[in-house]
Amino acid sequence: MLFDKDKTMKVINLGETNSVLNKFVAQMRDINVQKDSLRFRRNLERIGNIFAYEISKTLDSSVKPVTTPLGIAQMDTYDDQIVIATILRAGLPLHEGILQYFDDAQNAFVAAYRKYDKGEDFHIQIEYASTPDLTGKTLILADTMLATGASLEIAYKRLCEEGTPFHTHLVCPVASAYAVEYLQKHLPEEGVTLWVATIDEELTSHSYIVPGLG
Repeated sequence: MLFDKDKTMKVINLGETNSVLNKFVAQMRDINVQKDSLRFRRNLERIGNIFAYEISKTLDSSVKPVTTPLGIAQMDTYDDQIVIATILRAGLPLHEGILQYFDDAQNAFVAAYRKYDKGEDFHIQIEYASTPDLTGKTLILADTMLATGASLEIAYKRLCEEGTPFHTHLVCPVASAYAVEYLQKHLPEEGVTLWVATIDEELTSHSYIVPGLG
């Protein structure tokens, strides 16, 4: 899972490896399980846990002494200053799952939504963004669904107005193939990685992912 941080955006699909992650995504897709709102949110949190664990393997680390009751242990732990960001409101359970593993991280939030124009056309409207200085830090930007990629692109660029991150991890459990290609074209900046759990091929005329989550 390690990568060269100087390359352009890399896509890592954790769903390609058989693991419990696929069970959580399957339950989120299931029309009957979706009726249990608590389980849906909990599965998003657990997916956030898994992404956080995998991302932690890519962080810079160093050996630090830790004093125990009986002596000194040399522990290799990460050094990155992490900021976890999400697009409100759907991404909150996912955000919480990532934060449970990076509990010393700072937080950022972007309020963005589709604002429809005439017909089926729409643009992404950002109401506000709140973030600490991102200069030199590791940004984890999470959004549950990646349909067209437009909202994530705009949110990312808005956050980067508050400083350039050392590296950015985009976490999107369910993505469309269209959106993945879109981001690869529109986020050419070095130091960006996209993490997904599944990539669906179909996107409707209303920009809904099929089969997606509904």
